[in-house]
Amino acid sequence: MSTQTAPLQATKTIYLETFGCQMNELDSELVSGQLAAIGYLFKDDRASADIVLFNTCSVREQAENKVLSRIGELGVEKREGRNVIIGMLGCLPEREGKRLLTTYPQIDFLCGPGELDKLPLLLQNTVAGERVTTADRIALQGNNARRSIALSAAIDNLEVLDLSRAFDPDGEGNRRSAYVRITRGCNKFCTYCVVPNTRGAEVHRPPDAIVEECRKLAESGVLEVTLLGQTVNHYRYTHGMALSVDGKEVPQIGPSLKAFRQEVPQDQQVTTFANLLQRIHDEVPEIMRLRFVTSYPRDFGDDILKVMRDCPRICNYLHVPAQSGSNRILKLMNRGYTTEQYLEFIDRARSIIPDVEIAGDIIVGFPTETDEDYEETLALIKKVRFKNNFVFHYSPRPGTVAIDRFEDDIPRDVKKSRLNNLLALGSEISAEVHRAYEGKEVEVFVERVSPRSSKNSGIELRWEESLIQMSGRTRGDLICVFDLPKGTDPTSFLGKTVFVKILKTAPLLLSGQLCRFLDG
Repeated sequence: MSTQTAPLQATKTIYLETFGCQMNELDSELVSGQLAAIGYLFKDDRASADIVLFNTCSVREQAENKVLSRIGELGVEKREGRNVIIGMLGCLPEREGKRLLTTYPQIDFLCGPGELDKLPLLLQNTVAGERVTTADRIALQGNNARRSIALSAAIDNLEVLDLSRAFDPDGEGNRRSAYVRITRGCNKFCTYCVVPNTRGAEVHRPPDAIVEECRKLAESGVLEVTLLGQTVNHYRYTHGMALSVDGKEVPQIGPSLKAFRQEVPQDQQVTTFANLLQRIHDEVPEIMRLRFVTSYPRDFGDDILKVMRDCPRICNYLHVPAQSGSNRILKLMNRGYTTEQYLEFIDRARSIIPDVEIAGDIIVGFPTETDEDYEETLALIKKVRFKNNFVFHYSPRPGTVAIDRFEDDIPRDVKKSRLNNLLALGSEISAEVHRAYEGKEVEVFVERVSPRSSKNSGIELRWEESLIQMSGRTRGDLICVFDLPKGTDPTSFLGKTVFVKILKTAPLLLSGQLCRFLDG
């Protein structure tokens, strides 16, 4: 039986599920705003939606397996008679291309991360029931992702999508935080990573556009902005080099790594990442918290660290992936730095910002990783003392250099053992990092009403039925919970900055007593 979707003339409801990183979360925000603006309604229930969209990730095997499992389930539903439109967005269709439509005929269309502005047309074609070719059901950059980077940067329709985004902090969830991307794509070509091939070369947005987007978000009620990029500290925009026909600055191709080994010429008008942080902090004072991810450990200048130190609304938090503590493995990964260089940066960051908190990423079980290599990674973690680490075991990913160059020769049980041991060490260190805050007052940006569960926190707490627990994050990105007084409206705290005295701690969690608001 064919899984081809019948025309849905009155189709209006969409279920959107997101997999992967913060960049994918931002893409989903933009997609939701774009489609809502032209009349589509979003639902939380996949089973009752006319259209199901999956925004996919191809970096992690687990995320990929989840979405393919969902696609399989929907294929069964289609064969049993359900009339539903299925769209796959993001990195997975960009990597796999149109063969996904052959392997999974239940999929109606594909849209890559660099073509999200074309999503309404793809939907319109399917919903209207027009006879379209396979090519009309696909919007992917393909080989153009790297072959035509100059042109794609100059006519970047995603820039329009960013600037026209819809964001409603007063809607469901009362979210006061938003993502703003400053770069797209990546030029690093780590051997385990597919991002340069799925998202293309690194393209840097004009600083004026970034500041304007932050200003619009602040006007809508957003109080916290997180700047996004694969390597945000490598943001550098040279003015006058990329202009539209009317003289307006447009996204431009990022400079080579060599550019960051040199001082910026004094006579050259360049906006660095430090300049950009300073501008947003000074020009959009309504933004109470400014954060950024992810940073590259090499070429992270003191100018950025000093801006962080001197600007009170910029969070003292750095997410800086190490990936391994072995120089040999780092070289095989093509990371471009040594363990010694990584540790030098960490020392420098802590000397300039003494209370900075640092998170990282680690991959265990990379091809040829020996016990000695693994021990060096454990040693690195002990030296850095991350507040938390995002830890993964290596899995070969299609489209990467590593899958062709290296045999996946570390047994699964060895990977699992190393992963579990590393997680245990990370939890022990995280507990010590958090314990240092006991008895202190910390500044907390309140994000949501927290589910009352000691099961996940490791802290045994007691509540009266009338008490409500709130959750937020410190300037160092530590999660903090506190109880509200009886009869207090929790919505009045959302998006506010308060001081909390820390009474108890656990790995990944602070718990305390509300003291006062930021303004006293």
